[in-house]
Amino acid sequence: MTTQQVADRFNEMAQTGQFDKIQEELYAKDAESIEPPGSQGLKSVKGMDAIRQKGKEFNESVEEMHGGYTTAPVVGGDFFSVGMGMDCTFKGMGRINMQEIAVYEVKDGKIVKEQFFFN
Repeated sequence: MTTQQVADRFNEMAQTGQFDKIQEELYAKDAESIEPPGSQGLKSVKGMDAIRQKGKEFNESVEEMHGGYTTAPVVGGDFFSVGMGMDCTFKGMGRINMQEIAVYEVKDGKIVKEQFFFN
């Protein structure tokens, strides 16, 4: 798949909240997930097992999800980016409205890197 095709498929599944399926179908086995420096409780990891574990830990920290969104992707070369937001209540932290930009790198038809930008 081209970067545009990966981005389109990502968007199709993201609109219905199928993030586990996105990882299963579109990610390379040795993909990287990079968080901003100083992110509380979030760490950068490599490999699908570590990415799945990171997602599991994040989901377990959420007490209640109130809503969320993912914007349509913008493609440039081997990369695409999306805006993402979540309104959720975290265990022990209260309700937070998170907004971020996620950038994905595609090689050989698979996502090889995801990088998140937020403050």
